[in-house]
Formats: sequence, C-alpha cells, structure tokens
Amino acid sequence: MTPALTPAPAVHPLTRPFDLLAGVARKALPDDLLALVARLGIASVFFLSGRTKVDGLLHITDSTYSLFADEYALPLIPSDVAAHLATYSEHLFSILLVLGLFTRLSALVFLGMTLVIEVFVYPDAWSTHLSWAAILLLLIAKGGGRFSLDRVVGIK
Repeated sequence: MTPALTPAPAVHPLTRPFDLLAGVARKALPDDLLALVARLGIASVFFLSGRTKVDGLLHITDSTYSLFADEYALPLIPSDVAAHLATYSEHLFSILLVLGLFTRLSALVFLGMTLVIEVFVYPDAWSTHLSWAAILLLLIAKGGGRFSLDRVVGIK
C-alpha cells in the first residue's frame, strides 16, 4: 500500500515574492551566523557601556561612583559595590560573548542586568530593554552557535 500523498499547499500569487525572499534568507542567514551577529551586537552594547565607567584599562572613575550613588541607587546593594559589579561584568561577559565562551551564562547575566536596569533605574526605557532581552533570550535558548568557543570546548 502506498502512503497517501498530500498535495502541496496552494501558493497565492501575492505571497510568492515573500516566499522567495524567505527561502533566500533561510539559505543566506543560517542560525550559526545569526547567533554570531547576536553575540557581537549585544556584547558591543554592554562593553561600550562598561567603557564609559572607566579610565584606562579598568580604573573606575569618580563619576561612575557618583552615578551609582545618585542616579542608579539600587536597593539592597551598596552603590560602590554595584559600580564594581556592573563595570567589571560589562567588560568580562562582553568579551566572553565575543569569544562565544560560556555564551548562555553571559547572556543570562546580561538579562539579569537588563531586568535590574528596567525595574530600578530606567523603567521608561522598556522598548530598548525589550530589544536587548530578545537578543539575550535567543542566546540563552540557542547558545553561541558553530562560530563559538563553546562549540570548540564542547559546551552545548
């Protein structure tokens, strides 16, 4: 007995160009390339933020301490501790994302930072934070992709 053949869905003439574009995009933009672009893009956001908080290599500026004491003022964490944690995290986890090493962990840390920023610091910047969260959630779910050190060392 031969299995019943299901007919291909009818293609509407108006959707044909979009179907062709989708097919080209699927071939030209594999998931591994998208993961690389996501890693580099979100890493740049956090790394550049970290660079505004330091002089030289990693010397935290007085203005950073003032910023965390006055504008950021987080509950439960002393402002000087928060300044150090945020600054060093923005540098370290950005570098790890660029390398694709511990991608999921790095993305999770940045998602946590994004949530803290959204809830306690800039709640009106939700659209920016949502765009960061979308990229970070993708990396948490999919990992660093083939072009990552995670793949080289066997981290899934």
